[in-house]
Amino acid sequence: MNALAATNRNFKLASRLLGLDSKLEKSLLIPFREIKVECTIPKDDGTLASFVGFRVQHDNARGPMKGGIRYHPEVDPDEVNALAQLMTWKTAVAKIPYGGAKGGIGCDPSKLSISELERLTRVFTQKIHDLIGIQTDVPAPDMGTGPQTMAWILDEYSKFHGYSPAVVTGKPIDLGGSLGRDAATGRGVMFGTEALLNEHGKTISGQRFVIQGFGNVGSWAAKLISEKGGKIVAVSDITGAIKNKDGIDIPALLNHTKQHRGVKGFGGADPIDPDSILVEDCDILVPAALGGVINRENANDIKAKFIIEAANHPTDPDADEILSKKGVVILPDIYANSGGVTVSYFEWVQNIQGFMWEEEKVNDELKTYMTRSFKDLKEMCKTHSCDLRMGAFTLGVNRVAQATILRGWGA
Repeated sequence: MNALAATNRNFKLASRLLGLDSKLEKSLLIPFREIKVECTIPKDDGTLASFVGFRVQHDNARGPMKGGIRYHPEVDPDEVNALAQLMTWKTAVAKIPYGGAKGGIGCDPSKLSISELERLTRVFTQKIHDLIGIQTDVPAPDMGTGPQTMAWILDEYSKFHGYSPAVVTGKPIDLGGSLGRDAATGRGVMFGTEALLNEHGKTISGQRFVIQGFGNVGSWAAKLISEKGGKIVAVSDITGAIKNKDGIDIPALLNHTKQHRGVKGFGGADPIDPDSILVEDCDILVPAALGGVINRENANDIKAKFIIEAANHPTDPDADEILSKKGVVILPDIYANSGGVTVSYFEWVQNIQGFMWEEEKVNDELKTYMTRSFKDLKEMCKTHSCDLRMGAFTLGVNRVAQATILRGWGA
């Protein structure tokens, strides 16, 4: 089942639990707007190249739409629709005043020079500048993009609308980016893990973790979890996978990955087959890479007691059923990885106020939001006698449905 089918399925299950009528259900599911544009640029060698750019704006009942822009050669419209919809529910779960969006450009950023990427970003912004905005749709970085991409979008947008730092988040600090944003998703994963374990009378300290994916989210989660006394016993990324049953020295691994651009060759752990990372013996599994990695083929072999979904849609519905029968507790993505969009909200607030926060305030506020959201999620689980995934979906869908009705859009 692809990401869109799985997301629609979870939405419809939540809708049934909430007793939404069919008209409201349909209006919540259909995207507000889908944008597709051609972006033609001169390459460094003088030839012209054309790329397709797009933006899916899913829902704006609770506020401006929010979501990443990815640069990837195989941009899948279904996946982008799914991720835009997930952002709608995620921002509602986090109780921040946003809706959901997602977008990007079908390109391979590794095959484009910095100047080509800049030209492409600026042309894309020229095509969509009147469809995004501080109170309309606020993009952020995603796969293949980063603070520099956001700086180019900000600059190009500002040519049309005046200097507008709040139009994007995930910017460089010198252009109004927030302190603590880089670590935010990983820190949110750590706060969510703490909240879940507290429910089960446990703490992070002494638990054995396996982390699939050692990019921004996975590496920050590993660092912060290890500082809390968690033992990271196995890690993987695109270069390979490593294991040390006594615990990996995370600061040393972070230094190694900076120098060698991956975990491969790290001396403080043994290499293992990357395909085995999800089924390694551990207490807590943290998928922090791609979607759909936990499926019917490997779900029975997973040994973890808890799964923290740091990635978007890492577990498909078939695997959900298998793991549920095994008693595995899954902390769903629309809560577990919401730290990033929450601190993006803080960045937006700081830009609108023209007053920047200290990093300690950012982190303290993030903990408050993550702790409150988990409590709200658990209340929905009790109300509807459901698992954490359905608790999160019913919480998010209900908040969006209520906003839709209050605004008179529910007819």
